[in-house]
Amino acid sequence: MTQRSRRASLAGPLVTPPPRATRGLRGPGGEGTAMQMKGRCYAKRAQRLRPAAMAAPGEGCSEPAGREPRLRDTPEDICFEATANAIALHPARPLLAAGDVDGDVYLYSYSCTEGENRQLWSSGHHLKSCRDVAFSQDGQKLFTVSKDKSVHILTVEEGRLETRFPKAHSSALNCVLPIDNHIFATGDDGGALKVWDLRKGDAILEARQQEEYISAMAVDGNGKILLTASGDGTLGIFNVKRRRFELLSEPQNGDLTSVVLLKRGKKVACGSSEGTIYLFNWDGFGAASDRFALRAESVDCMVPITDSIVCVGSLDGVIRAVNVLPNRVLGCVGQHLGEPIEQLAVAPGGQLLASCAHDQKVKFWDVSALEGLVVDDYRKKKKKGGPLRALSGKAAGSGEDFFADLRDEAEPEAAAGSDSDGSD
Repeated sequence: MTQRSRRASLAGPLVTPPPRATRGLRGPGGEGTAMQMKGRCYAKRAQRLRPAAMAAPGEGCSEPAGREPRLRDTPEDICFEATANAIALHPARPLLAAGDVDGDVYLYSYSCTEGENRQLWSSGHHLKSCRDVAFSQDGQKLFTVSKDKSVHILTVEEGRLETRFPKAHSSALNCVLPIDNHIFATGDDGGALKVWDLRKGDAILEARQQEEYISAMAVDGNGKILLTASGDGTLGIFNVKRRRFELLSEPQNGDLTSVVLLKRGKKVACGSSEGTIYLFNWDGFGAASDRFALRAESVDCMVPITDSIVCVGSLDGVIRAVNVLPNRVLGCVGQHLGEPIEQLAVAPGGQLLASCAHDQKVKFWDVSALEGLVVDDYRKKKKKGGPLRALSGKAAGSGEDFFADLRDEAEPEAAAGSDSDGSD
């Protein structure tokens, strides 16, 4: 069964199956059906803002009225009328932005106090599915990109459309990455990359070095080197300062779906549609230095929690915590009950993880205990195929003292889910 058919079978009747292996609804062609679009109120498209006093999509997940508010370990789930393709967490405040398959963008405030999640505003400016959202580094602006080929920049406080590039690319846009307060990058379904300067109001770098869609991007701490993961299995390297293409890695197996920097910027990890994490040395992008095959159908999205631990989302709806070098699957952080994970986002400080999936919900997970984990090089022999260890109170199979022996064992019981020790 291909990546495309696996994703189509899991997505359910709400979405049209993607024409090729992509990141669920965010990839090319993975938007809602015509029936979904007709079911939406077209008058909302003309609205710039939806008043917070109106019924918000997230209200359906709240606890019944009349109960005393209580403090939770994580915020309550936020429900949407349509599947959320993309989420982002504000760099300084408890705010969550989300874009859905109908092209709508929402801003929520979230809280661990029961019943305190609030929709602040919504925007319906995009004509087609919103593929990605990202906050600017100063937290004042929200970048959104869509299948309609447009880039929108909204004010965070009011949701007002401040800047719009209506035909930013010749193909549908798939991802956006702010590099600093003036520079941002966009990637599309055709493999094209553009780097924009808001002060000039135009692109300062345009390149098409990859043959398939740009799935994800990352930049070094200096804002100089830009990395692009592509559906053709390659990792692209671009010099933003010098405005030029540098290098293209050799193709890996499957689509590269995500890219993050680890080990203080000395390592680059890329997730693939085949369920493998590929590792690159910072000075050796031509070929992967290591690979780590997970017992997962795919690695559709990945975010760093610490300098060595990442959380990955997969088609099976499970969010796994993975240590890189030594390579170990630490266990399960959370799950969306068999629904493919679309995107993950980490709150400031790395204590809270948010995820969105095909179940039309955004869920929150406590990952604070991952920060103190130490994984030894020594690896105990474990029986393969065992269940993943629960690493949060909401993960399937969780119980008391689930972190008690992680520091004492060279590998948690969940590491039976991995079939590589990083020595490929």
